[in-house]
Amino acid sequence: MVTLQQIAPQEIEAESFRIIERELGPTAFSPEEFAVVRRTIHATGDFSFAENLRFHPQAVTTGLAAIRAGKNILVDVNMAASGISAALLTRFGGRVICRVAEADTVAMAKQNGTTRSDAAMARSIADNIGIVAIGNAPTALLKVMELIEQGLFAPNLVIGVPVGFVNASESKELLAQKNYPFITALGRKGGTPVAVAAVNALLRLA
Repeated sequence: MVTLQQIAPQEIEAESFRIIERELGPTAFSPEEFAVVRRTIHATGDFSFAENLRFHPQAVTTGLAAIRAGKNILVDVNMAASGISAALLTRFGGRVICRVAEADTVAMAKQNGTTRSDAAMARSIADNIGIVAIGNAPTALLKVMELIEQGLFAPNLVIGVPVGFVNASESKELLAQKNYPFITALGRKGGTPVAVAAVNALLRLA
């Protein structure tokens, strides 16, 4: 027989967080990093993210600074744009940008023989981007790293957690070796819910 917990709607998230904390036990994450890890597990139901999430030492600090400075957040898919808390972000003056479905992006991708995700990143370098959050397209993450290496793009934080089997793990392994601020999830696991969870955790910390 299944016994359901009777919990007030406003307490569900808090109780979920308590369960996560209890089942995880002590971790080596800082309190701010743990806030990201906890929300990621909450979004996915997957405790393995406590093992495969990686943080540059300045990731949280620079991400919070970008949010508080009113900078924008660049994402690779519209699903991510829908999931990020606009109510929290607009308090600081920023907005979410996603150009993957725009006609100019489609045209650029066709002209250059690239994916739309690649073209969308290239078209956004002048949009006052503080955080890049990629959960779907490895080509978007690879393009962001290329643009940074070329000195054409300088976001404060790169959240790179694309999911999949073709260049997903490899792109995140490359990101984990960078000396600029990043949050990534090693291996094949990741996805838009992970990218959104990381951003929303930072918005709440801010």
